[in-house]
Amino acid sequence: MRLLLIEDNARLASLIREGLDRQGFAVDWCETVDGAEHALKINAYDLMLLDLGLPDGEGLDLVRTLRRRRDTIPILILTARGGLDDRVLGLDAGADDYLVKPFQIPELAARCRALLRRPGASLGTELTVGNVILHSAERSVAVAGRSVEATPREVDLLECLLRRAGHVVAKPALEGALYSMDAEVTPNALEACMSRLRKRLSTAGADVQIRTVHGVGYALFAPVSVYG
Repeated sequence: MRLLLIEDNARLASLIREGLDRQGFAVDWCETVDGAEHALKINAYDLMLLDLGLPDGEGLDLVRTLRRRRDTIPILILTARGGLDDRVLGLDAGADDYLVKPFQIPELAARCRALLRRPGASLGTELTVGNVILHSAERSVAVAGRSVEATPREVDLLECLLRRAGHVVAKPALEGALYSMDAEVTPNALEACMSRLRKRLSTAGADVQIRTVHGVGYALFAPVSVYG
């Protein structure tokens, strides 16, 4: 899942990004309303994390602008404004959730997952294709009921493929979901991660297939049933 964080405190932003990265999220960061507007124009995000007091404007104004455009991106406000009136104002402006600073990363990650599990959002609690199961909240994978050890990046990659099972997922879409904009990514990083994932699944006895569509991307297919 790819998130956009708008936070003008660089140290706090770094802590949030590092913490959420360990939880399986790719997080892009900007410090201003203008930066957020630009990022939203060029990238597709599953969730926005928004501070309210920004150098070039008010976060709530951005929320209202997005909702007037009928942009349905889930928005989680992160702010030091903890009064009841502040929370009501934020939610009435169009935010989906409101978390008061200071907070712990595990709670932030849980709130992100909860928002992404809502109807029409990107995240389900469990994805199953063939004998492969991915539990999104725990970031765990099992094959035929047995746990499979996988790195966070491999889990992210498998999740992208499971959510589009039977369809080709373009390479840029996979890279966008796995890596933030300023991440240092080698040219063959995705291919190397895919190779490791395939090996893990094959060793575990997975009955799904991950096929390469040259020049386009990858597709995960369920096992073919044979009758007769």
